[in-house]
Amino acid sequence: QVQLVESGGGLVQPGGSLRLSCAASGKIGSIEAMGWYRQAPGKQREWVATIPSTGSTNYADSVKGRFTISRDNTKNTVYLQMNYLKPAATAFSYCTAAIVRPSTLWSTNFWGQGTQVTVSS
Repeated sequence: QVQLVESGGGLVQPGGSLRLSCAASGKIGSIEAMGWYRQAPGKQREWVATIPSTGSTNYADSVKGRFTISRDNTKNTVYLQMNYLKPAATAFSYCTAAIVRPSTLWSTNFWGQGTQVTVSS
């Protein structure tokens, strides 16, 4: 089985910073891409950022220039550095990964359990 486990959430003041981590474990052949979503109270789940195994990273306009996604392929881990946080970033944040299982040629999307990010004074 495959598991994604997020960590690093918490309470931060407006303008502050947090770094989220998400580690994938289990029967993994390769990870095509990893990314982050968030869901604020009363809103639908929103895409934040993605990073493929190769190529350019992608960010939602709402976080571009302030958030940085990175990846450690050796550790099967994705990070999200969040700087200059705004109250609008208050949300439950989820990690996702497109994973190719051993002996297959297609990817399957997996989701972590989420971690709370609260931006408040």
